Amino acid sequence: MKAIILAGGKGTRLEPYTTVFPKPLVPLGTQPIIDIIVQQLVYYGFKNITLSVGHLAELIKSYFQNCEDKFSHVNLSYVSEKEALGTAGSLSQFRDLDETFLVMNGDVLTSLDFAKLVDYHKEMGGVLTIGMHTKRVEIDLGVIETDGDNILTGYIEKPKKIYSVSMGVYIYEPAVIKYIEPGKHLDFPELVWRLLENKEKVVGYHCEDYWLDIGRHEDYIRAQKEFEQMKNRFLPGN
Repeated sequence: MKAIILAGGKGTRLEPYTTVFPKPLVPLGTQPIIDIIVQQLVYYGFKNITLSVGHLAELIKSYFQNCEDKFSHVNLSYVSEKEALGTAGSLSQFRDLDETFLVMNGDVLTSLDFAKLVDYHKEMGGVLTIGMHTKRVEIDLGVIETDGDNILTGYIEKPKKIYSVSMGVYIYEPAVIKYIEPGKHLDFPELVWRLLENKEKVVGYHCEDYWLDIGRHEDYIRAQKEFEQMKNRFLPGN
């Protein structure tokens, strides 16, 4: 099965790190996050991996060229975005998506079992499966509830909400590609709405494994610490 890693974003939330190198190359321990992701995919049987690159793409290519021996058993290729097409629009540049394929963001630290995700996708029979994780959101203020006349009906001190959020890991069927216009900007949430409006079956896969998006400074600091503490969970083949 083909795997596509979305590695073309500018990573503005991680500036100033990402002004000199692309976000997928930010290190965890002694290796970039994208190196860890490729190792994980290979461990779970993905040997045909394409990186969708854009911002500072040459640095990503140079890194893997210097690791040719390490990934000599992997068919590693690149698709370059001349302009930003979004987290779904970039898939319109691929010409060989005629079988089930995986797509994931290039800044995700997770211990997800990709093989279980694929099996679940096949079992459920949807055109798209979205990896989901539980996220607790805390509001550090008192939340006031009122009626139409601004009369208080409730007061909640520092409420906590639980949401199912996208992990940035997806399994696609080729049928989804017809909903992506070539050369047009399209982000993933817009694609999901298109599928739902056309009565396509979209499925969620709830994951209890470790997951962290390292897009923010505080999450990157946390990822560095927890990667060192749980390295065997993230690199099971090593």
